[in-house]
Amino acid sequence: MQRLRARLVALRYMLATAWPIVLISAIGLVIAYQFVAPEPPRRITISTGSESGAYHAYAERYATLLAAKGITLDVQTSAGSHQNLERLEKGEADVAFVQGGIAAAPVGEDDEAGPLRSLGSVSYEPVWVFYRGAQRIDKLHQLAGQRVAVGEDGSGIRGLALQLLEANEIAASSPDLLPLAGLAAAEALQKGEIDAAFIVAAQEAAVVQVLLRSPGVRVVSLSQAEAYLRRFPFLSKIVLPRGVVNLVRDVPPRDTLLLATTANVIVRDDLHPALLSLLLQAMTEVNGKGGFFQRAGEFPAYKDHSFPLAKDAERYYKSGPPFLQVYLPFWMAVLVERLFVMVLPLLMLSLPLLKFAPVLYSWRVRSKIFRYYGDLKFLEDELRQRYDPGRRGEYVERLERIDEGASTLNIPLAFADLLYTLREHINLVREELRRLGANHDKDKEE
Repeated sequence: MQRLRARLVALRYMLATAWPIVLISAIGLVIAYQFVAPEPPRRITISTGSESGAYHAYAERYATLLAAKGITLDVQTSAGSHQNLERLEKGEADVAFVQGGIAAAPVGEDDEAGPLRSLGSVSYEPVWVFYRGAQRIDKLHQLAGQRVAVGEDGSGIRGLALQLLEANEIAASSPDLLPLAGLAAAEALQKGEIDAAFIVAAQEAAVVQVLLRSPGVRVVSLSQAEAYLRRFPFLSKIVLPRGVVNLVRDVPPRDTLLLATTANVIVRDDLHPALLSLLLQAMTEVNGKGGFFQRAGEFPAYKDHSFPLAKDAERYYKSGPPFLQVYLPFWMAVLVERLFVMVLPLLMLSLPLLKFAPVLYSWRVRSKIFRYYGDLKFLEDELRQRYDPGRRGEYVERLERIDEGASTLNIPLAFADLLYTLREHINLVREELRRLGANHDKDKEE
């Protein structure tokens, strides 16, 4: 029972010592929680393009990869890049594909860059200019006065085609520029209803394959390709090698210089950082392989600077995926990362406090003993300097009160030696009081 009581006494002192540490740690925990990102949503939306287009195909493959991580990617079709941007700005989509050169948002400080960020480009989008006729065309100004399909109103193809034609002094308002796109434009070109058509699509797209193999239809090989790169930084130059379409028929009959824009993944700047990393990993998996015009590992990359690169994407391109996501399942990595943000400041705060705890604990125990030492010291000084025989009873009463308080003092066993030392010192003062009393009585008898 005595041992249990001693343990309870020690526990009481420990709790009395611990509550300031607990309070400070709790305050630190609350402050740290303000900097913890919320858990990422489990469902996000991506706006693509037509269901038969490359954007939609990429998104479907992204959705499969994200589903394996517990994230649902809702794939929405759209009329093209302009509608995708509109959905992003209105918050109707979290992610979207945008053709390079569609928008020219300022790249600078975040407060000037708008709410959209780029995760990078995922592929080249060749700008094919198909034409009919015996005369070879290698400059776009040669299309002046001809019937040219430049894409439907509001489409990314039309915006790019008009930029290129205006640079060649062909007005966008020209009645010869027709709002035809895709297979409709290909059919019109094959029938001779138009003279040329702008197509922005991957080489495996059906419309491109049809026109590459159509008799009498050729591709413009731009002799001024380098000049366009200087005027339109979002464009790249690519080469369609001789004979790559058909080795037997030698199609095309020569290396063909093409311009290419890029397919870019644009996100809202409030999309959760963990999802940005997950999307970048999916982009690497789907688009990182070699292709008709690209080298293995060339994509994803930040090629179109129309939108500022997201900071998480910048870190990804420099260092790869986050360390925790490499070695842990996605949701476990997210949990550990969130806990780390909270626990690290708490540890940094708690370690000094815990180092100080033994000192505080010792001080709390010793302070109770030192309180009696203070009373005892005052009494001893009074006896030595101002002893009054008439107050002897008062001195005895004060000394007994100190002794009684010390005898009933509950302190941990580890500090019991201090209590016994106090009681020894009380006895020394008691002896001093007896000596003074005896001397006074002796002097009185003499």
